Amino acid sequence: MAAGEPHYERLEFLGDAVLDLAIADLLMRRFPEAKEGALSKERASIVNGRTLALKALEIGLGRKLRLGKGEEKSGGRDKTSILAAAFEAVIGAIYTDAGLAPAKGVVERLFTDDIGGPSAERDYKTELQEVAYRRFRAQPVYELVAARGPDHAKRFTTRIRVAGRDLGMGEGGSKKQSEQAAARAALDRIEQDNSERN
Repeated sequence: MAAGEPHYERLEFLGDAVLDLAIADLLMRRFPEAKEGALSKERASIVNGRTLALKALEIGLGRKLRLGKGEEKSGGRDKTSILAAAFEAVIGAIYTDAGLAPAKGVVERLFTDDIGGPSAERDYKTELQEVAYRRFRAQPVYELVAARGPDHAKRFTTRIRVAGRDLGMGEGGSKKQSEQAAARAALDRIEQDNSERN
């Protein structure tokens, strides 16, 4: 990078701090009874390179990166470390330009669904998103196909497709649970296809 050009590392440093604060604040409000250790563990499970890289992909950041020729050739647009750093830099830029409240608002919108609580179960949707991007260069598509039963005991059924392929269905007591079940079914199907191929 030529001298005098802005560099993202300072914004990345700032964005990292803003993310930590925003996620900590979100967790404190979501789980007022949780102990500090559980909150720290939950924050660490959210603010990590893998999750931040997935968020960068979600908002199309990979396509916007300016990379050196060597980094471009070696697949830099898909590297977790580069995507995560770029995501932090964007949060830092929002904070610099607009202040803390707008930066926290963006973080909250992007991460609300990732917060399952200090005793959160395995997140199949996030796992599938990563696998789907790596294998098919596509995002999973969830389609609610049924919502049956009375309001107090509704059952939701979700179908999942990746790159136009039907990969299974899932059922649950909420739309979110049915999506997690569908993602689990899709991961099992992909794993099965892999072992049959091998």
